[in-house]
Amino acid sequence: MIRFDRVSVTYAGTDSPVLRDVDLTIGDGELALVVGPTGSGKSTLLSCVNGLVPHFSGGRLSGRVTVAGRDTREHPPRELADVVGWVGQNPVAGFVTDTVEDELAYVMESLAVAPPVMRRRVEEVVDLLGLAEVRDRPLLSLSAGQQQRVAIGAVLTAAPRVLVLDEPTSALDPPAAEEVLAVLTRMVHDLGLTVLLAEHRLERVVQYADRVVVVAGGQVSEGGPAAVLETAPVAPPVVELGRLARVRPVPLSVRSARMACSPLRERLAAVTPPPARPQPAPGSEPVVDVTGLWAQHGPVTALRGVDLRVAAGEVVALMGRNGAGKSTLLAALAGVHRPARGAVRVAGQPTWARRAGDVVRRVALVPQQPGDLLWAQTVADECAAADKQAGSAAGSTAARLQRISPGVPGSSHPRDLSEGQRLALALAVVDSLHPQVLALDEPTRGLDYAAKQRLTGVLRQRADEGATVILATHDVELAVAVADRIVVLADGEVVTDGPVREVATASPLFAPQVAKVMAPQPWLTVADVAAALARGER
Repeated sequence: MIRFDRVSVTYAGTDSPVLRDVDLTIGDGELALVVGPTGSGKSTLLSCVNGLVPHFSGGRLSGRVTVAGRDTREHPPRELADVVGWVGQNPVAGFVTDTVEDELAYVMESLAVAPPVMRRRVEEVVDLLGLAEVRDRPLLSLSAGQQQRVAIGAVLTAAPRVLVLDEPTSALDPPAAEEVLAVLTRMVHDLGLTVLLAEHRLERVVQYADRVVVVAGGQVSEGGPAAVLETAPVAPPVVELGRLARVRPVPLSVRSARMACSPLRERLAAVTPPPARPQPAPGSEPVVDVTGLWAQHGPVTALRGVDLRVAAGEVVALMGRNGAGKSTLLAALAGVHRPARGAVRVAGQPTWARRAGDVVRRVALVPQQPGDLLWAQTVADECAAADKQAGSAAGSTAARLQRISPGVPGSSHPRDLSEGQRLALALAVVDSLHPQVLALDEPTRGLDYAAKQRLTGVLRQRADEGATVILATHDVELAVAVADRIVVLADGEVVTDGPVREVATASPLFAPQVAKVMAPQPWLTVADVAAALARGER
């Protein structure tokens, strides 16, 4: 179905190709998972399949890519739309209409599908992806996860033979991600749809894959999931735990890991997990003080009487399903969303109706689309401007960027970076002001496991320096690695607020893979388990 024949891609202004001599065949009805480090070329590989490379993204493509027998160099994306459905990392960028139902119908209108068929397909997709409640809503009023589901639905209505997705679950809460992946798997098995997807949260996807394609250093290798992930540079926690326990073949799901790691649970049965990080003293003055906060998005009530207090040096993870109010709460903290009722204070000062310059030095917000904060023509210019604004020594922001995402070239335009690299740049820029509160909205979109580990180190260091860190995330693995507390929102209300180990082990929805494998023992991360084994060996 998809054939790469000695394909190389080189972009203008670069010395070496992003992809080099790629030979790859994806068969009809396969689900192939593309993995690799941040910025390794996964998105370029996907873009070759529907002709975005070279017709839109530019660059020089050598070799040949064919999809269902069509050469993508001879057929631009519009001539492949009936064969290839494409969903990028930023679904909003691909929307062309105003409402959900219009967006679902747009591709079919462009392909002149008969109206009765259009109606039937729209209804099928609405039911498959759980969009019935929002079908009449404006697209820009939806949460990021809802927008992601609409983007997937919009290409499914065209009944393509190949579906290409770039991080399709990155903005989805765990139940929504499972629903989307179940739909994709059902379409692969029942309809013979060929799916090629890139995803950094491998713990969600790898058990569904027929094949894993690894992109690293411009080279591509592929094979069965267990064989490839045994030595791959990126791997989900269950695979890392299997490596640690010397399980062969490595487990790919929580179920297989639980069976394989039974001896490991026995070894650690009498071992006490590491203590939680010290909590603020009772009665200490909070840096963030949210009292009775109500917030609206037009007729929609996003927050309902939220109370939240966070001290200096704390890291708090906001969790909950899509549309629960996490992003609205961060926006209210940063002074960019006006409360309907209640108060938001940072260091004793209200954040709404104050000068933006005053607020940003107290609260720095990295939004879900970090590119919104970037305006310069090169990465180097962006870093230099941040140094000047903060009054820092030249090179300070660039050094901070390299700590989070090594190897980002200063000569690149920010829009040419990968999603993860743009996030790292935006974080380095806003953190250059050393704000009292660092707020991040879905900060692991586009980040591989190594990049997430570096991000965790940076955030913990800022907390140790006295900063307050609040992040909204669906990534439970990040939450248990970095946070002191987890606050769960539902329908705009706080339903849970407690220590990370207590919350993460109390609910299967917010439990990381290691906690599920090691239950009832309260281990959260592979690093925790490795440290406990090391103590036992000594």
